[in-house]
Order: sequence, then structure tokens, then C-alpha cells
Amino acid sequence: MDVIVAKTAGFCFGVKRAIDIAFRIAAEKRKGVYTFGPIIHNPQVVEKLRKKGIVPIERFSREKDIRALIIRTHGIPLQTSKEILSMGCEIIDATCPFVKKAQYYAKLLKEEGYQVVILGEENHPEVKSLMSYADDNAIVVNEKTPLSRLSRKIGLVVQTTQPLESLRKVLSEIVKHTKELKVYNTICNSTALRLKETEKIAGKADVMFVVGGKNSANTTQLAKLCSSLSVPTYHIETAAEIKKKWIAHAGKVGITAGASTPEWIIQEVEGRIRYIGG
Repeated sequence: MDVIVAKTAGFCFGVKRAIDIAFRIAAEKRKGVYTFGPIIHNPQVVEKLRKKGIVPIERFSREKDIRALIIRTHGIPLQTSKEILSMGCEIIDATCPFVKKAQYYAKLLKEEGYQVVILGEENHPEVKSLMSYADDNAIVVNEKTPLSRLSRKIGLVVQTTQPLESLRKVLSEIVKHTKELKVYNTICNSTALRLKETEKIAGKADVMFVVGGKNSANTTQLAKLCSSLSVPTYHIETAAEIKKKWIAHAGKVGITAGASTPEWIIQEVEGRIRYIGG
């Protein structure tokens, strides 16, 4: 059995930076430090941090002993940031620099008088943070969103983990409904390269394993891509989920992973597949 592991699998720059920040703070054993939401969309990494004393919280209040909050890679809305500072809490900002750039462009487009359109998943934390940098006229769209009521002057930014093909499709529709269009392609290069390599591997493999959090947007996109290529695809978080029957007749097995999947989990998955395959 051949096992092909994507070279782009695992932590991207922004995630590695955030994890390094969080574990460095954990090593200092400071009291009252939390992450605002999970630092990344990977339950295993979040649990490791929890054991070191840094716990994710979804809400904060003055009654809780919160001295510092680590901001996750996806960023947070501007108003939330102001509320944290008003409580006297320190903000340790682990927002991905590429997300920061998208936030900057959303703000810039608003100031230049464009209606801001964000291509992404409406309920994703990154998109919620981007919305706060635009105004109330901003909208979130995807490939299926009706676009007939757009302004005559549109500025577009993109959730960093969106596939390039989605941007192409949305742009082809927007130009039908507006007279002026300004686009900032804020898709992270890591996302594009990962999708491209995954597609190449899936074209050779009999079975594909996509490793990463079930709540990870970019990992879910990798799984959808593999499935769309008619190759049996399994989205797993750990090696323990692998069943022997999945690879019983496979000659080539492909492994890819989302940007928030640590190397040690990828290695365990590869080791488990090689063990089962003899």
C-alpha cells in the first residue's frame, strides 16, 4: 500500500503563530488568562491548552477573574475588543495577520464609500469580525446568494479560507449587477496551495483521509473537494476513528489536513494507516 501525505498538510503560518503565543503564555503560568473562544478549530490542541491552564470562554463578565484574553486566529468584532478593554483586561492578539489584512481592507472600502460585500460563511467567527469593520450596509454572500439588490459601487473582501473557485463564481455574478467594483483577494495563499495539492493527490488515490476539526471551515472544504472528485473520503479528527474496512482494498491512500491540524495528529494517522495496511 502506498501512502501519500500532502506536503501542505497541517499548521499554516497564522495558526502556528497563534499556537506559539498561547503555549508561551501557558508556560509563564499566569493567572486569569483565557482564550476568547477556541484558539483554533482543533479540539485536541484546545484540550492540550486547557490542561496547561488556559481555558476557552465564549462570554466574559466583570464577576469572573479575567486578567487577559488571547484573541483567536479568526479575530473578534471591534465592539467586543472595546468591551474587553473597558473591563481592564489585557488583550493578547493572536489574530492571523492575513485576517488582519482583510479587516483593514473592509474598513478601507467602507471609508471610500463602497458597499462592502464579504464572500464567506455568515456565522464563521472570522466573517463576524470582518463585518464589524464595515458598516450596516455590508452583506455576506456565497455562491448561491441572490445579488440583484447590490449598490452601484461594490467593494469585495473574502474570508481567508474560501476557495478561489468560489471567488470566481461570485465575481462573475456581481459584475452583472453593479457599475463599479473593487476587489481585494484576501484568500490566504496557504489555502489555495492546500486545495491544489489535495486535488492532485485525490486524483491518484483510492481513498482519501482529511484530518482536522469537524468545525474547521478549511478542513471541511478539503473533504468536500475530495468527495466531489468521486474518491471515497473520510473526514477524521484522530487516528482512532480509522476503520480497517475503509482501506481494505486500497492500493494508494492519500492524506491531507486542515490548517489547524497539528503535525503529531497527521503522523499518528499515517502510522495507523501503514500499520493496518501491513
